[in-house]
Amino acid sequence: MINIKQPRCNWCGNDPLYIKYHDEEWGRPIYDDHKLFEFLILEGFQAGLSWITILRKRDNFRMAFDNFDYLKIAEYDEKKIQRLMLNEGIVRNQLKIRAAVTNARAFIKVQKEFGTFSSYIWGFVDGKPITNHFKNTEEIPSTTPLSDKISKDLKKRGFKFVGSTIVYAHMQATGMVNDHITNCFVHNQLCSKNH
Repeated sequence: MINIKQPRCNWCGNDPLYIKYHDEEWGRPIYDDHKLFEFLILEGFQAGLSWITILRKRDNFRMAFDNFDYLKIAEYDEKKIQRLMLNEGIVRNQLKIRAAVTNARAFIKVQKEFGTFSSYIWGFVDGKPITNHFKNTEEIPSTTPLSDKISKDLKKRGFKFVGSTIVYAHMQATGMVNDHITNCFVHNQLCSKNH
């Protein structure tokens, strides 16, 4: 049961779906390749849109993209891409759909090189979340020198829709950085877990 009175980051407002996502997912460390891939693709689709739009369509995306099975997505052909373009339940942007296929292939290459994508991406922070201590949402950056570096490396490896802002949003969502504001109950939960 969600406690509305809990102090939390104000960006989730009063939307129950957003509150649930904030309380249970955002900023909690994810080391599972399948989940990391899902977030990477969804963050790419979010470019230019609000995250709540993507969140509301997440189940449709899961159905449309074989539950984010990157091995299957890497095999998508032109026919499948055109079918996805007709799917009203997702964001029908041809560049983003094609990027999902490209990214699945690049993801598999990274796995072959590093064992897991998780080892690769978490290697940028030595496997441990960075804890920030922002007092309000306005202080939180949209990019950092580290997200610039990761973005550059992902692009070099053939990934698309991985600009620094998307990468930083991915780092926040998957818990590589704890950007919950200091008076948010999740911030303190994560701090005690990471020590």
